[in-house]
Amino acid sequence: MTSKSLIDTKAIAENFIKELISSRLGDLKVGARNEGAIVVALSGDLGSGKTTFTKSCAAFLGVSSEQVTSPTFVIQKSFPITLDEARAAGFEKLIHIDAYRLEKADEIERLHWRDTIADSANLILIEWPENIGEALPKTAKRISFTTIDENTREIVFN
Repeated sequence: MTSKSLIDTKAIAENFIKELISSRLGDLKVGARNEGAIVVALSGDLGSGKTTFTKSCAAFLGVSSEQVTSPTFVIQKSFPITLDEARAAGFEKLIHIDAYRLEKADEIERLHWRDTIADSANLILIEWPENIGEALPKTAKRISFTTIDENTREIVFN
């Protein structure tokens, strides 16, 4: 998908969250168990739109966008999800992780990573997932961001 503006990125993020909620609600209807957190790996160069995408997801989920900044120095921030549809799907917390400063997989363990990814109430968006290597669950959804020009980003869902 191509985003040519913040409005485009917001719409892409909202559609992504709607699909996650719909999928989770569908699983609940057929009696499937939630097997841990939904982890979304956001890859791309500095300034490619990862944090903007995360802010848009957060705003849709009821988190004030002013609260969402890149957690480069604190590494992880957690926000309560207030959107009724998301809560009905079992999501309670949005966790935003910026792994830019991490150098190896075991460093994320200091943040109680195993417990965090085991909790199906968590929706985790992680920037710089390549920095945690094998600690990233194999089930993680992957989104790549590429800067085309000053206003244009290519967003690829893998």
